[in-house]
Amino acid sequence: MSTRTSARYLVRTAVAAAALAVPLLTSQAAPAADTTSTPAGSSPGSPHTGPGSDGGTQGVFLSVSGSGDTWIRGVMLRCEPTPHGHHPRAAETCAALDAAHGDLDALPAGSGRCTMQYDPVTVTARGSHRGQAVNWKKTFSNACVMHQATGPVFDF
Repeated sequence: MSTRTSARYLVRTAVAAAALAVPLLTSQAAPAADTTSTPAGSSPGSPHTGPGSDGGTQGVFLSVSGSGDTWIRGVMLRCEPTPHGHHPRAAETCAALDAAHGDLDALPAGSGRCTMQYDPVTVTARGSHRGQAVNWKKTFSNACVMHQATGPVFDF
């Protein structure tokens, strides 16, 4: 196995392991049932950042990879109690996910034009957002189309 192939394999393995670990960590770290009162303006069982909330163990691991996994990058995003993590646009991304209620297929489409160049990128989101499981993967024809469809979410 060549050095380049070996390095690619190691990167894919590390990213895959991290993506699998996020749901495991969040499910194991889930707090016991919250017996405190529900914050004003929310319904029982709805995620919140008041007493008894997760306090930051939830998060979504976001990754972007090129055609044939020739390159891959990923970041951890946490939106509770405030947007943080390694995402350079964490606040905007959390706001976009909140507006879409955690459904990445419901993100508002951007405006603008993209070339028809075929250079596919695959994006994944795994973990939990505001107490809701996220397990999403999609391939776009190129990075421009991806950015138009997902806004700041995969802009890292």
